[in-house]
Amino acid sequence: MELGVLSWSRAREAARRAGLRPLPVVGRALAEALGHVLAEPLGALTDLPAFDTSAMDGWAVAGPGPWRVAGRVLAGCGEVAPLVDGGAVEIATGAQLPPGATAVLRREHGRVDGGLLRECGAVRLTTGQDVRPRGQECRRGEELLPAGTVVGPAVVGLAAACGHDRLAVRRRAVVELLVLGDELLDAGVPGPGLVRDALGPLLPPWLRAAGVEVAEVRCVRDDFGLLRDALRHSTADVVVTTGGTAAGPVDFLHRALTEVGARLLVDGVAVRPGHPMLLAELPGGRHLVGLPGNPLAAVAGMVTLALPLLHARGGRSATAPVLAPAVVPLPGHPVDTRLQPVRRTAEGVVPLAFDGPAMLRGLARAEALAVVPPGGADAGQVVELVEAP
Repeated sequence: MELGVLSWSRAREAARRAGLRPLPVVGRALAEALGHVLAEPLGALTDLPAFDTSAMDGWAVAGPGPWRVAGRVLAGCGEVAPLVDGGAVEIATGAQLPPGATAVLRREHGRVDGGLLRECGAVRLTTGQDVRPRGQECRRGEELLPAGTVVGPAVVGLAAACGHDRLAVRRRAVVELLVLGDELLDAGVPGPGLVRDALGPLLPPWLRAAGVEVAEVRCVRDDFGLLRDALRHSTADVVVTTGGTAAGPVDFLHRALTEVGARLLVDGVAVRPGHPMLLAELPGGRHLVGLPGNPLAAVAGMVTLALPLLHARGGRSATAPVLAPAVVPLPGHPVDTRLQPVRRTAEGVVPLAFDGPAMLRGLARAEALAVVPPGGADAGQVVELVEAP
């Protein structure tokens, strides 16, 4: 049975549902976990901070002043002598607060004369001032981040601070990119009948930024047997193809999918550019995303089918839609959703020129793609934004 063309939102949801079998859990050292997705919540293995600490350079003091100064406490000191009322000790930022200390007097707010520390000018110290109490940020066992969080530098830093050396994350999806077409040239200025391949350079870094491993980028000639065998022998979790999704004389992708026993999940989306995109399930639970060959149309296929699929397979949590008003009217297609390259301003988003299916000039300046509903969007109307590469 032939599939009908899906609306843009239904196609994205179909791609997300297709990926709801997350990849296996693996353990990774902190540095190696970057770009992966947490497979389980991140819990604190210690209080943060683990002890009362000084938030500033200055003096730890006990009770009201003036204070008798004796000694110094630096960060990293294991045992700290207690303070008695009226006592003070010089202290460094991050050092453990002595037992009995009631506050920290900043260096610029105090002066020492004859061994006595006094506040300067109108400064009046309050109890707990410039002290980071134990557990201020979190307590041991507390859940800090949910499963599905992408591991970025800040997550790695937090994990290290609360005692982790390794993280349980989802394995990265392995993607193979097949660039289809006899007319494509991978270097130099193209001659008559040839065009430079833009998608081979464009897609791999975008895919890697989405948290996947690009195993191979391969050019495949317009030959049915070569394409069929490439699909049959691929071991990637997801195969992404460019071109061959329509019904032209050398568009062999549908036939090749039938030959290898694939099941079509999406076959055409009511979106411009990018209408003839597709999603298929390959034998063994793997997937194929067929992108149109025109560059901007392929980008539309990425945000519609490839990224929702890959994010779901990686276990990434869904995020709330990004919305912004249109500063000027955004022209639309009469019946299909339109993905329009835009840039952001203080008032909202404005469209960019050079937005044809085969063009990249507008996309190169874009900060997002606006999801323009059928019929267009009026000035002031709020539209959804999706990521640009």
